Order: sequence, then structure tokens, then C-alpha cells
Amino acid sequence: MRRALILAIALVLAAALTAGCTPRPSGRIVYGLTLAPSGIDPHIHASSELGIPLTSVYDTLIYKDPMTGDYVPGLAEKWEVSADGLVYTFYLKKGVKFHDGTPFNAEAVRFNFERITNPDIASQKARFMLGPYDRTEVVDEYTVRIVLKEPFAPLMDSLSQVYLAMASPTAVQKWGKEYQLHQVGTGPFVFVEYEPGARLLLRRNPDYAWGPPVYRNKTARLEEIEFRFFTDPATRSPALESGEADVMGEIPPQDAVRLKESKDFRIEAVAIPGASLMFFLNSARPPLDDLKVRQALLYGTDRRAIVSTIFRDTSPVACGPLSAVTFGYDPSVCSFYSYEPERAKMLLEEAGWKDTDGDGVREKGGQPLALDVYLMGWGYVPQIGELLADQWSRLGVRANLQMVSYSEALKIAQENGHHVMPFALFSSDPDILRRFFFSGSNFNWSKVNDPEMDGWLKEAARVSDRTQRAKLYSQVQQRVMESALVIPIRDYVNLNGVNNRVQGLRYDAQGWFPWLIDVSVK
Repeated sequence: MRRALILAIALVLAAALTAGCTPRPSGRIVYGLTLAPSGIDPHIHASSELGIPLTSVYDTLIYKDPMTGDYVPGLAEKWEVSADGLVYTFYLKKGVKFHDGTPFNAEAVRFNFERITNPDIASQKARFMLGPYDRTEVVDEYTVRIVLKEPFAPLMDSLSQVYLAMASPTAVQKWGKEYQLHQVGTGPFVFVEYEPGARLLLRRNPDYAWGPPVYRNKTARLEEIEFRFFTDPATRSPALESGEADVMGEIPPQDAVRLKESKDFRIEAVAIPGASLMFFLNSARPPLDDLKVRQALLYGTDRRAIVSTIFRDTSPVACGPLSAVTFGYDPSVCSFYSYEPERAKMLLEEAGWKDTDGDGVREKGGQPLALDVYLMGWGYVPQIGELLADQWSRLGVRANLQMVSYSEALKIAQENGHHVMPFALFSSDPDILRRFFFSGSNFNWSKVNDPEMDGWLKEAARVSDRTQRAKLYSQVQQRVMESALVIPIRDYVNLNGVNNRVQGLRYDAQGWFPWLIDVSVK
């Protein structure tokens, strides 16, 4: 009897110890979002903000390892690419179910890509991420082919992103235009409730068992995550420090510097791949049609002072059109255009711009050296514009600063009404350069028309060899800077403020989207 009692006690203790080695899911966090998007259906809308919660609701066919840049299995356990680069065959995992019980299979993949490419839904981003997509073929229940009209090297990168994630065909058909309020994926969290502009609630998916190898846990450690919107930058740090939020994206730089010294909070700084924040110089509108004038603006811009003053050195000074963490980035572009204001003045003199009346503004042919600079309200662009205007005034250049909305900026650029205008886009593939510097692109705000560079950009999007692609993108970056088409300001860094009770927070290869399955609270 005594031995039996001792054995029973030992078994209880062993069970307790074993349970302690496998933490049970518990707790909830509040995650602060910084933009209230007009829509959050990833197949339709383009906001980066939507991916912060929805990366945990959906799975993608493949994932990109942010440490190695390699693609790893997601909903597809393996894949093949044809020798001509036109056919991608994916072999899907079995036993996967959407949150509503709908089986995931090849037909579901076909349904999703047909939805994305349907002109009626007017996809703002996902459709273009598929490039020269032709069709999806169902081979059998768990094998599917994506067929392209021509090779498209960025496809694998696209397929790893939430915009091309797999949605439940049953839910899409059930909710129609209201689907964004009732989203259903296969991911580690279930979409529970969404109040636009107010809150979004996710709850743990206890049945999740098919995550990618980049996840560290089989199922989520948290029971619930509530997302709230903090669109005013001034409210973000107070919300974090008061306990209203546990994680907050895009902490203002001055607050980030202070929070780094706190024992209760930390800053998770995540470098963002893609295009740097750059100011486009319109080479088709005088006086910026003169290379010497464009070069003078670059030599006369103290970019390091701008980054230090506005961003408190929390992000790197940009050297060229690609951020330094993007595949294909060429560090040699850092040798272009150091801050040399005297050289800038000399170039303006050589171009015939002189201050003959002593008013501080150069003129030529009776016209002042004045530039129309259009600014938008995001990313500290207005503050950057003020510093640029001050620096350029010392060169004898007058900057007419004007605030506009995004839609107004698009119209101005289309009508060639600007001299200078900033923009940035995020992408983990250097094909993003084609959006800006291909002669027919909508975002070709420098108005460059360079057939040779067009050829490099087209070829780089077709070839699959990474070395060859990197060489082509190096040529593009060199040409952009030689031609003084942009003034790069800074590489984007997402400054996330985190309560120290939150553990295991990591971000995907895009830099914006957290892998919340691995987050726990202590």
C-alpha cells in the first residue's frame, strides 16, 4: 500500500513536471496598428497594414525564410519549375482544413487564383504580383499547376506573401462583397470580429498542425490577439507605456530612442526591404531636364543630417533606389554623391544658373531656379521637405513646397506637373525597381526613358539565376544614380515598441508582418 502511494505521488509529480515543459496556450495581447485601411481583403486591397493581422489568419503555398532568403514549404510540401520557367507545379499537403471545415486542395488553389485574376474584383496588388499569369490547372486532388505566359522570376516571392494566401472558397462564395468582414483561412489564428477603424479580433486555432518550418511552434501560444488602431503617431508611445497596447508598430523615432533605455519596454527594429524613401527628380521638366542641375541637388543635399535630425539615426541613410537589405542591392552606389555643397554650386554655375540680382535665388534667361515640390503626409515627408528646402536655398534654389493627397500626387505625376516628388514601395524582390524606372511604368515619376535600362529590367524579371539577376539590378542601380534620377533619403526601418512581457515576436521576410504563432506572454 505504501509503495503504491509513493508510486502514485511520483506519477503526479512527473506529470506536473512534464506539463511544465510544454507551456499551455494562455493570455492575450493588444497589438497597435498605425493605419486604418479602407479595405483589408488581401486579394483586393494593397495596404501593408492588413498583412499584420492577416498573416496569422492565412497560410501561403510557400514561405520565405528571412534569415537565408530560401523558400520553404507552406501549404505546398514541394514544387517543381519547368525548364522554360512557364509552369510551376505544387504538391499540396494533405489533411489541411480551412477554419470553416472546408478541405484545402488543388481546387481551392485554382479558385483563389481565379478570384484574384477576375477583373470584377479590381485587385489593387495581388493580381499584379502574379505577373504574366495565364491559368491554374488542377492535376489531381493535391497537385496543381500555375501556368505563365512568359517567365516571371518574382513569382516565388509573390507566392510567399499574404496577398496570394489561400482563402476558403466556401466563405468567399457565402459572403461575397462582405467577405472582408468574415475572412476564413487555414492559419494559426481564426478571424473572429472586425470593426473597421476600431478593432480586429483573432482567436487561436487549436487544430492548426501544418505550419511551415519557419514557425517555432506547432500551434499558437496565445489564446487571443486584439488589434486596435492608433493612427496619430503622438498616441502610440503613450498607449504602449500605459498598458493600452502590448505591441505598437511605427513608434516615432524620438520615442524609440527614449524607450530603448527603458527596463519595461524594448524596440524591435526591423529593416524593410524594397525601395528606399526617395525623392524623384523629373528629368522631363525644365530645369531638371539638365543632368547638371539634378546632380547639383544631390551634391547639395545633406542626407545624413536629415536622417539624424528627423529619424534620430534609427534608420540608415539610403545610398540608392533599393534598401540595403533587399536582394540585389549594390553597395557600390554609396560612392555616388557625397555632401559637397560647393561642388553643387559649381555645377549650377556651369549650367548657366547665376544669382545676378543678389536675392539669393539663381536665375537663367529671366526665370528663377524654382522647383515645384509636392509632398504627402506619410513617413515624415513634410519634415524632410522643409529640410530639403532649407538646404537647397543655400545653393540658390527655391523649393515651392505643396502638400497633396496620394490621389492628387498620382494626377500631378501623370500630367508631368512636378519637379520633385517622394515615394517608396516595399518588396522583398528587386523587381520593385521596374515600377519606378521602366519607361512605361505608372510610378516612373523621374520620367526616364532609357531603352537599355528597360531591357535590363525586363530581362531581370525573366531569368531565374540569382547571380544573373543581381548583376542586372546592379546595372539598373548604377544607371539610376549616374543619371541623378532620385535623391535617396533613408532605408525604411519599422520601429516596433514591445512590452517586455511579450516574448518570441519575430517578423517575416517583408519586415512588416509578425509571426504571431510564436508569441507568448510572461
